[in-house]
Amino acid sequence: MKTSRRQFFQTSAATSLGLAAGTGLASAQLPRSDAKADFTVNNGNIHQSIMGWCFAKHYKALELAKHCKDIGLVAMEGIPISAYPEVLKMGLKISLVSSHSFKKGPCNPKFHDEVVETLTERINIAADVGCKNVITFTGMRYDGMDDEKAAQRCIDTWKEVLPLAEKKGITLTFEHLNSRDGSQPMMGHPGYFGDDVDFCIDLVKRMGSENFKLLFDIYHVSIMNGDIIRRIRNDHQYISHYHTAGNPGRAEIDDTQEINYPAIMREILKTGYKGYVAQEFIPTWDDPILALRHAAMTCDV
Repeated sequence: MKTSRRQFFQTSAATSLGLAAGTGLASAQLPRSDAKADFTVNNGNIHQSIMGWCFAKHYKALELAKHCKDIGLVAMEGIPISAYPEVLKMGLKISLVSSHSFKKGPCNPKFHDEVVETLTERINIAADVGCKNVITFTGMRYDGMDDEKAAQRCIDTWKEVLPLAEKKGITLTFEHLNSRDGSQPMMGHPGYFGDDVDFCIDLVKRMGSENFKLLFDIYHVSIMNGDIIRRIRNDHQYISHYHTAGNPGRAEIDDTQEINYPAIMREILKTGYKGYVAQEFIPTWDDPILALRHAAMTCDV
């Protein structure tokens, strides 16, 4: 059944909240000693955004948007599309428009029509709100799947909507996800087809369009492949978007985790990247906004 934009606006809030529910993270923790309650973005070299679902159990979209403005973030994503007009009025941008589920992707032929219809709809929505990125996924493995046939099916499906994306000036932004961490929902996705970042880069190359690129999720790449800075140096021309989170645990990007975010941000800047870096960690501190301020400070190189 065809879904209207109005229907999508009405249901997106429930979907976003549904993603946040059941993450089952550890209980709240005290902030690190270097967290600054009055920090606001000073340099602004990294265009910082936020993935709203991570904070949805703490704040509604517009309340979170006010905090983002106060901290100095410039965009939001992963929020109900019904909130877009007010977020835009506040002077924030929309950095990424959501689309089909990561579970129901084009590698599986039974989801072909749903993927094409949803991507078509979201490309138009992105164009309407001045956003340049629409997310897409491979989907999950299934019994009897042939990997090369599934890869070609992804390419063929994406190419059905690519002309519209090119016409509208939208980039289909394809996300790599980790399949190793099955401990909690949204920390990892066992069975996800596009779990190897080199394979994902190969799919981007095979698409052969400036309007199809990779969402380089630093957390997921750290878990599955590592060697983050070298990969950014070698493959930055195929990347259209970045996500953050601490590894292990997908929590704050502080000194309890292993990824050196300031060094990675400096490397991203060296590539000439002008897009967004979205904070996609799930807060565990007693004060989630202080955690967001700390993340913004960490990435404000």
